[in-house]
Amino acid sequence: MTKSKAPTSTAKRAPAAAKRARPASLDAASKPDVKTAETVKKASKAKATPKAPPQTEKPSSGTEGGAAFGAEHIHQIEQLSLNLAKAAMLAQSALAEAALTQADRPAALSSDPFNVTPAMGAVMSSLAAKPEKLFQAQADLFNRYLGLWTTATRRALGEETEAAPATDKRFRDPAWSENPVFDMMRQSYLTTTEWMHALVASADGIDPKVKRQAEFFTRLLTDALSPSNFLASNPVALKALAESNGETLVRGMQNFATDLERGRGRLAIRQTDTDSFKVGENVATSPGQVVWRDDLFELLQYDAATPKQYAIPLLIFPPWINKFYILDLRPENSMVRWLTAQGFTVFVCSWVNPDKDKSHYNFDDYLEKGIYRAVEKVLEQTGQKTVNTVGYCIGGTLLGSALAHAAAKNDTRINSATFFAAQHDFAEAGDLALFTDEHWLAEIERQMDEAGGVLPSTAMADTFNALRSNDLIWSFFVSNYLMGKDPPAFDLLAWNADQTRMPKTLHLDYLRRMYGQNALAKGEITMGGETIDLGRITVPVYFQASREDHIAPMRSVYRSARLFGGPVTYTLAGSGHIAGVINHPDAGKYQHWSNPSLPETLEEWQAGAEPHPGSWWPHWGEWLSALSGKQIPARDPAKGVLAPLEPAPGSYVKVKS
Repeated sequence: MTKSKAPTSTAKRAPAAAKRARPASLDAASKPDVKTAETVKKASKAKATPKAPPQTEKPSSGTEGGAAFGAEHIHQIEQLSLNLAKAAMLAQSALAEAALTQADRPAALSSDPFNVTPAMGAVMSSLAAKPEKLFQAQADLFNRYLGLWTTATRRALGEETEAAPATDKRFRDPAWSENPVFDMMRQSYLTTTEWMHALVASADGIDPKVKRQAEFFTRLLTDALSPSNFLASNPVALKALAESNGETLVRGMQNFATDLERGRGRLAIRQTDTDSFKVGENVATSPGQVVWRDDLFELLQYDAATPKQYAIPLLIFPPWINKFYILDLRPENSMVRWLTAQGFTVFVCSWVNPDKDKSHYNFDDYLEKGIYRAVEKVLEQTGQKTVNTVGYCIGGTLLGSALAHAAAKNDTRINSATFFAAQHDFAEAGDLALFTDEHWLAEIERQMDEAGGVLPSTAMADTFNALRSNDLIWSFFVSNYLMGKDPPAFDLLAWNADQTRMPKTLHLDYLRRMYGQNALAKGEITMGGETIDLGRITVPVYFQASREDHIAPMRSVYRSARLFGGPVTYTLAGSGHIAGVINHPDAGKYQHWSNPSLPETLEEWQAGAEPHPGSWWPHWGEWLSALSGKQIPARDPAKGVLAPLEPAPGSYVKVKS
């Protein structure tokens, strides 16, 4: 056995040390006795075999604790490497499978289906025509970056600098500002994005619609290029990756593979855990009966919740782009339950999810076989002569057209109409109008022809998601794939994912004539043999708009309200297209504004509007109750003239696309 050097060295130094430590009496003895000699002999023997010095903790792997510490780190590195390899294999396998799935599908006819190139070309030409504007913009960008670099340099030198506020929710995590590198990435991105948007907006002398198109797709581009969307430049995702030894990335790639498979080679990002919600079990659970069914809709009548009800029933026409149960999600936010609790007899038109056999259906079909037949059956069931109606989104567009058609035919069965986020004047219809030029319509028609004459439900979902890409695309991309999280259970997003198809003839006419040409507002549309003139409508109408609605903007809804010839009530709610409408009073959320007058512009209306806390439903309920007749004994859907077919929510709502 080899002796260690440390004890040997200590043994050589030990005699000198022992001599220095020897008592003075021992040195002074000239003739040590036998006892003293034995003591010296024992001391010498002890000095010949000295004790090793105490071990000190060392970080090297040579000590027992260091060995364990190193093994743990080695295991972590191995686990991280394995997880990264596994994630890469999952991603490669998913992409390969997607490529094989897409290989058999016909390629798009256009490499630029959104027709972005001409719009951006027009903007660039406008800017090039005024080089001084472009030079000023470049100088402005340089000055902004100079300020960023100056701050970054001072911070690198240890100076205290005030961090830029994180107003963008993508960068609210402290990791973005605590690390100088990521903070620089964040601020550089926001600076460049703001500069690009301002540059495009400054272009003049071009068609406003073309300019809006360029602005919209510039925003789509900058949203996609955010550093938060990439693993290497997202400190939050990198931290989660390190802390989990790569497990977050494995889970993220598993989510990625699942979404690709679910979309059949197309990335269908999940926004919520849809498996947590079952129609008729924990959503759309208000009690009632299906009292009529034909090939276009089921008519639902809901049970009374009060001993007495208003005599005049209420018939709701939801949009056929989505399913009706947005009005009946959970008991605590159900508009259907709230209405029955106020004493209204509630009927809902549950549209069929159209397939290839209805590709030829148009607005005339939905007018005659939808609006008028539903009105007829409600009156037959209740024994009344009139009915109050509600139209939501495109359902409201059709209902308004039906009112004008009824006015032309002297049909007085509809007593009043309420419009939720519905447009009839599309001059200021928002970003959705960007998808209605002939180039894009040709692409939509190609998709519908490929699907057999209907617009696939995914196409409408993709369009709506693109309108709010940060909230509805990239936030879930980061959470699901980079962070490896499963989407939470959220009833509203589960409903949003339960999309329907659209008949080709109807949808193209809607986009081309109403959005593209604004023909309804101009009185240039004919339905059922009558020219539709909204000014001939004299029944009371109630318009609800939402301040942050990006699908039916408040300004567009206001312009629509001013087209009607009778008494009009306009109410502005907080929030957006869905949350602004579905806002139960018990939630105590948002606010709303009312103004009994209807001046020429929305700005004038807002100047005279009175704010109110909470939901707008009670305000509407007062308006509606005044138009609903006397109180009568509550109706039982199972005992009406129309024999019940099955319990609500019926069968049509359960048909998946």
